[in-house]
Amino acid sequence: MDPMSLDLTTQQFLLALSALFSIVNPIGGAFIFAQVTSAFSHAERVLLSRRIGGYAALVMLGALWAGTPILNFFGVTLGALRIAGGLVVMSSAWTQLNRPEAREARKQAEASGSAARGAVSTEPQGDPAPGPLSDIAFFPLTLPFTTGPGTIAVAITLGANRPTAYAERFSFYIGVTLAALAVAATVAVLYASADRVVAFIGPARARVMGRLFAFLLLCVGTQILVNGLLDVFAPLAAAR
Repeated sequence: MDPMSLDLTTQQFLLALSALFSIVNPIGGAFIFAQVTSAFSHAERVLLSRRIGGYAALVMLGALWAGTPILNFFGVTLGALRIAGGLVVMSSAWTQLNRPEAREARKQAEASGSAARGAVSTEPQGDPAPGPLSDIAFFPLTLPFTTGPGTIAVAITLGANRPTAYAERFSFYIGVTLAALAVAATVAVLYASADRVVAFIGPARARVMGRLFAFLLLCVGTQILVNGLLDVFAPLAAAR
């Protein structure tokens, strides 16, 4: 890989990593995961966290790879997608920045009901019971608890930010794919160690970190919006 391609891959990796990590917020999610799976054994939590990490990777990669082509099929231009996606990302980041407690409470309410139903049939000792864990691993603990509509919107928007030159797209997709896999792996690790995360960080520090991530996400959304506006208005200005 030549230096320019490596630079593009690194740039897109860092951009996608900051955006996806901020919207998924696996640190804050670990706190809620510890609460809604309190009836599960440690072995069951570890198995559940691995499945959630795998499902989260599939959701993010599907949105990154297929989201933009599907919208283009329905006539949505790349510039319009970047503008709309940037606004959605900025709105989500603004909500997290100003009312993070409301968002986390909603996620906990969505996840706790199904998790409680799954926990009724689990065994407190021995090997993890695959049935109940399979029932709740994807819904609601992956979608919408971990990778909800906000994450999908961010991933589609990141996919829409791909270079126009086909020679650069390979490096672009390597970068964003590695970022999605890194976030999914972080989810699996932090969820599996949710008890330790809660004890080490504490709720107050988690809220501070959540706001920092939200501000970073706001900056990413603004940059994507600016790119979309340039796509739409730069040709008009050049034509004059």
